[in-house]
Amino acid sequence: MSHEFPTCHPPYAASFAMGLMNPAHEPPDEVIARAGKGVTQRYNVYRNNVTVSLIDALAAIYPAVQRITGVEFFRAMARFHVRATPPTSVLLFEYGRDFPDFIESYEYARDMPWLADIARIERAWLDAYHAADVPVLAADALATVDPSLLATLHFTPHPAARVLQSIYPAVAIFTMNKADGPVSPLRSNDAEDALITRPDADVIVSRLPAGGAVFLMSLLRGATLAEAATTAFADSPSFNLAANLGGMIAAGVFSTIHYGD
Repeated sequence: MSHEFPTCHPPYAASFAMGLMNPAHEPPDEVIARAGKGVTQRYNVYRNNVTVSLIDALAAIYPAVQRITGVEFFRAMARFHVRATPPTSVLLFEYGRDFPDFIESYEYARDMPWLADIARIERAWLDAYHAADVPVLAADALATVDPSLLATLHFTPHPAARVLQSIYPAVAIFTMNKADGPVSPLRSNDAEDALITRPDADVIVSRLPAGGAVFLMSLLRGATLAEAATTAFADSPSFNLAANLGGMIAAGVFSTIHYGD
């Protein structure tokens, strides 16, 4: 007589899943195998499948990081992350949000201190790709605003807009490694702040000018145009308000504007 597998009700599923991320964990008592098959051997097949699937998911989310490190290094690093951080969502694209922080603390990536910021850009790219579809602010939206009220304007960010500050040339490194092809030598080691937007169907990663990240983050936190500009000038005396604001509107950073109280 062949053994029957138990019905997969929630308590059993929880017990079955408990050891999938920990190779030292014994298979649950409820798990049985057909005649002639070892329980641990069969359970390890599930362990391996889950681990490989999550590593593959990280590779799909962070292709530039994998290209920089090489496949073997990436998959070894990803395996450590997977073992330490089980998924909390059934959606695989949601997995790995804390992978950039893991990279930053990963012992064997210390000679690539900029790698975590590349991963943060890639995560922001994916989030921008999946963000809600909302019309972007029209390029001529400010033309109809009373000049005396410009300082009081508030800007509503587009759901796809992201900004990331880096002390490394993160945008240049990301751009060189986002697709297959020859990699050019870095021409600068200057810090680069990244702007991630999706004005149309395509996600765009661009470098923000001096003071741009501080300016934009102030606007995203709800500051008025005057308040954000003051903060940006304090951070960078060379900040160009017209160029930054015009560039951000053209890139689709905002969806609407409204006047302050």
